Amino acid sequence: MKVRLYAAAVPGRLKWRFTLNIDIDFAYWFEQTGGKASLHLLEPVLSLSEACELLAALERGSNPNLNQVLREWSAVCSEAGLLLGTPEVRTVTYADYVARRRAEPIDVQELLKMERLLAGRCFSKEELLRFLEHHGLERARKAWTGYLQAALLRGQVELHNGVESLRKRRYFWSKPERRYRCRRCGTGSERMYRTDCLYCTGECLYCEECITMGRIQSCSLLIYGTAQTGNGYVSARTASETAAIIGKWGLSPAQTEAARSGLSYLSQERAGEPGRLLIWAVTGAGKTEMIFPFIDRELLLGRRVLIATPRRDVVLELQPRLKRAFPGRTIVTLYGGSEERWEHGDITLSTTHQLLRFHRCFDLVIIDEIDAYPYHNNPMLQYAAERVCKRTGAYMLLSATPPAHLVRLAARNRLAHVKVPVRFHRHPLPIPQTLQMKELMKWKGSLPGNVKAAMQRSIDRGAQLFVFVPKIREVEKVVEAIRSHFTEYAVEGTSSQDSQRADRVVRFRQGDIRILVTTTILERGVTVPRTDVFILQADSATFDSAALIQMAGRAGRSKDDPNGKVFFAAAGRTDSQARAIRQIRQMNRLAKRKGYLLNRNNEEEEPTTASNDSTTKGGI
Repeated sequence: MKVRLYAAAVPGRLKWRFTLNIDIDFAYWFEQTGGKASLHLLEPVLSLSEACELLAALERGSNPNLNQVLREWSAVCSEAGLLLGTPEVRTVTYADYVARRRAEPIDVQELLKMERLLAGRCFSKEELLRFLEHHGLERARKAWTGYLQAALLRGQVELHNGVESLRKRRYFWSKPERRYRCRRCGTGSERMYRTDCLYCTGECLYCEECITMGRIQSCSLLIYGTAQTGNGYVSARTASETAAIIGKWGLSPAQTEAARSGLSYLSQERAGEPGRLLIWAVTGAGKTEMIFPFIDRELLLGRRVLIATPRRDVVLELQPRLKRAFPGRTIVTLYGGSEERWEHGDITLSTTHQLLRFHRCFDLVIIDEIDAYPYHNNPMLQYAAERVCKRTGAYMLLSATPPAHLVRLAARNRLAHVKVPVRFHRHPLPIPQTLQMKELMKWKGSLPGNVKAAMQRSIDRGAQLFVFVPKIREVEKVVEAIRSHFTEYAVEGTSSQDSQRADRVVRFRQGDIRILVTTTILERGVTVPRTDVFILQADSATFDSAALIQMAGRAGRSKDDPNGKVFFAAAGRTDSQARAIRQIRQMNRLAKRKGYLLNRNNEEEEPTTASNDSTTKGGI
């Protein structure tokens, strides 16, 4: 889009600005200074990206007066990376302003409502217009440039162009190189592409990484609503107040200790950057119930809470649970295609992609499954998450298998953390058993004898079977092999390419499918009361220790069947298998040491090894 660059000569200073609506700036400067200012408008008008580049260069200079700036214009343009001719200057005085026919005046009440609703939001121009229409702000929508410029001058919004230009040195002795970054998603030059533009001089860059949320290019307008300051620092609550907040949720001893630690952390004073607390809780520990006291505390203080998760199905599952837990509170649910994306709420429940539309908005940000796809190792989503919390707020990071860098930080006491080493039913985690098995590609249409025998024992005890394989192409092969042996039971397979995956998962939960063969697509989020887990080709590079722990976590989740079985079937032993078993053992030992287990006399069992001719000796 096009904007106008100008210099406001106020007593004792020259201030450079760009404007979407010059009439608003006339009114602001002349009324603020009692008519003592003069505005120097540069002609011709510029694209937003050019104006932002020039503005940054002008603000870095001394700029004692307009004439000197014009004499040094070539140097200013060179620093901004632009090739523009010396502009013409048109000066407007207070007398010119009085004689000028002004635009329709701003409705103050509508402006204030717009500013309040925009607080903590990040929108493109198109999103802003839909947002204003949704909230019935018709005057602001029709004259959006005027209302937005008024909010900018009042310090209630920030306006930026879509692609930021940076000058960085590759080495300290080399010349600065120009690099680019999308201001919305943080993506660098590697995902920038050039296109012809009606507004910019020459080509314009656009970001391909976040294009599904609308194109952002060099001259696109991004609007950041200035977040409200919140209720400030609140010191640690008394023991009785903390106990009252925790006691109403019926938590287990391990959950109670984690909740107490979390509430203590939230009560600490912070300035400059948000705090971070890692909650390292085993699969099935009841993380959702554990965060209720944190949400409760923030709501009691009049603060805003965000719960972000990488997957839409988790968002839809959590929504009714939060509504039951916090009746009377407004809960906004955001995901691709959500009808509530323009709403505000006390609690916002969102997929991580939707965080791109917020900026310094929330006092407490809870990010679930930080190790899960697509959040894990996705710079765009992590950039979005880094911007949504207020500087005085806090992040809570939830995971059963936290990424290695967070584990290292926690081990060095550089990251506040708390461990929940036991499930809500207070029984030990099932320790995987090992089965020797040749590679799947060498199968001849039938199950290995030891795998078949172990599956038969699971079926005989009334369990349903989760069978995990590393690759999608292996699903059907394993399904056929299992069906050939267990003809009387329903055996199905599913993967990310299965259009009926949701239906099959429902049927598995209902017990209509006895054995489900799948990939890591179902390593999370599916709970069946009586389940045993078989991980075939557990030595595959596809299965790192985190994936193995998550898949093993499908067993023993129910209090009616806490001792479900887990089997690692593989041709060889890997470090990933060893790390997974070691972590499970460590959590069981920690749970026992802290007295969290129901039966304190129940010694941790060594991982047993299913026996027959092809079984490994001694396990992993």
